[in-house]
Amino acid sequence: MATIVVTGATGTLGRPVAQQLRGQGHQVRPASRHPAGKQSAPVDLRTGKGLEQVLEGADTVVHCASSPAGGDITAARNLITAARAAGVQHLVYISIVGCDRVPLGYYKTKHVVEQALLTSDLGVSVLRTTQFHDLVRLLLRRSARLPVVAVPDIDVQPIGTAEVAARLAHMAVQAPQGRVTDMGGPLVQPGTELARLYLDSVGSSRRPVPVRLPGAVMAAFRRGEHLAPDRKVGTQTFAEFCALGSDGYQGRS
Repeated sequence: MATIVVTGATGTLGRPVAQQLRGQGHQVRPASRHPAGKQSAPVDLRTGKGLEQVLEGADTVVHCASSPAGGDITAARNLITAARAAGVQHLVYISIVGCDRVPLGYYKTKHVVEQALLTSDLGVSVLRTTQFHDLVRLLLRRSARLPVVAVPDIDVQPIGTAEVAARLAHMAVQAPQGRVTDMGGPLVQPGTELARLYLDSVGSSRRPVPVRLPGAVMAAFRRGEHLAPDRKVGTQTFAEFCALGSDGYQGRS
């Protein structure tokens, strides 16, 4: 069995990736600034602290760590350098559908990291997915706190985190594949429809109001640059996700 490092192993995606790999019998080393367990040590990708130790003897890295607040490009460069020095054979990266087409800062950063990895001398696999159910619900929850539940007039194609985690775990034990086929959720739905599903799931009688926001980013979203309608490979719908409770997992509420 392989020794696999998972960055962001305590996060929304990294946690189920690590669980999937452990369930397959692999040795998983979490690389996180906030490690859990006595066997873990903190790793700061932005400074490179702890990378040499966590990568020693590792076969593969699944890079899930990311921060919309910034630092991802520096973190990727540090990871590439350390992985090369450690002799890592495969680096798997999670990216976003449309990161090369939507002029949003976070998307642009994802694309820069993609290119840094793909043009490195490492064995690399890159998976782009549509938005996670968790993110869509978080944004809707924030909107629902306002006097008016305003929702951008765009379509969204949310996907289950566990399904993405399973795909990444499978990729981690395969040979490097470069950029693989995109992965999208099962349905492309208007934002207002998703908002109604969320509000119904929390027992709210409020109804969302569609709004048209200006700017190049929203224009790209309205064109569907963030969607993968020909790659509806996810199976869990947003309605099913909401029905599972606040964590989106069966048995939790």
